[in-house]
Amino acid sequence: LRPILLLLAARLTGAKSAETPISEQARAAAIHLGAVVEMIHTATLVHDDIIDVAETRRGRPSTNIVWGNHTSVLAGDWLYMQAFQIALRERNFHILDVLISLTQMMVEGELVQIERLHRIDISEADYMELIDRKTASLFSACASLGAIAAAADETAESKLADFAWNLGIAFQLVDDILDFTSSEKILGKPAGNDLREGKVTLPVIYALESASAEERHAIESVLHDGNYKQVPLMRVLQILETHGAIRRAYDRAHSFTTKSRAIIRSFPESPAQHALCELVELVTQRAS
Repeated sequence: LRPILLLLAARLTGAKSAETPISEQARAAAIHLGAVVEMIHTATLVHDDIIDVAETRRGRPSTNIVWGNHTSVLAGDWLYMQAFQIALRERNFHILDVLISLTQMMVEGELVQIERLHRIDISEADYMELIDRKTASLFSACASLGAIAAAADETAESKLADFAWNLGIAFQLVDDILDFTSSEKILGKPAGNDLREGKVTLPVIYALESASAEERHAIESVLHDGNYKQVPLMRVLQILETHGAIRRAYDRAHSFTTKSRAIIRSFPESPAQHALCELVELVTQRAS
C-alpha cells in the first residue's frame, strides 16, 4: 500500500498530462523510493513484533518466533540501513530530510506506546498523537517522496503530504476497529490482540467514557492480565457495542477520509488522481 501511494503521488505530479507518462528519471527514482519505504515499514514491523512478543504476522509465524530476538533485531537494523543506502543513491538532501524525520517520528511513537502500555487513562488526544507518529507520518512521507521524485513544486508536495496524513490516520483507525470486529483468519493475527497486548485504542477509549465501574474493571482486567481468560473477548465486544464505540470510531475515521478525498479531488483529473481516490475508498471499506 505505501509504495503504491508513493508511486501514484509521483505519477500524479510528474505527468504533464493524463496521456503523458512521467520521465524515466522520475519513474526510476519513485521505484527506488518505493522500495525504501517498504523496507522501513518492514523494519518497524520486525522490531514491533519483538517488543510486543508477537507470535504471528500476516498469518505466519513472526520473525522473532522463527529466528529469535537477537537475529530479528539485527534483521530490522539491516533493513533500515539498506533502505538509507538505496535512498542515498538519489543524491537528494530533501529525500534524506524526509526519511530522517520519519524514522525519528516512528521511533518516538514506539517509545510513547511502550510508556503507555497497560494504562487505562489514555485520552483520545494521547491516542491521536501516537497514531500520528506511528502510522500517519509514514503515509505522509510516502506522498512527499513521490512528489520529490517527480520534482513537483512545494505546494503540490504539501497538499499530497496532507492528503496522505489524513489517509494514514483513517487507515489506523480502521485497523484498530478491525482488531475487534474481524477474525483471526482474515487479520492474520488473533482478534482482540491490541487490548491483550496492553494497548488502549479508540474504540476502547470511547467505551470507557460512559462505561460502568464493572465494565471499566472488565477492560482493565484484560489490560493487566494480557489474556481473555478472566474476561472473555465477547464480553469486551459487548461493552463496545453497548456504548456505540465501534460506530463512533468509524465516524471518526470517515471524518479523515472526507478530508483526504477533498484534497485529492482538488488535483486535475488523471488516471493517478482516480487511483488515489479509489485508495481512499479502499482504506474505508477494507476488511483486513
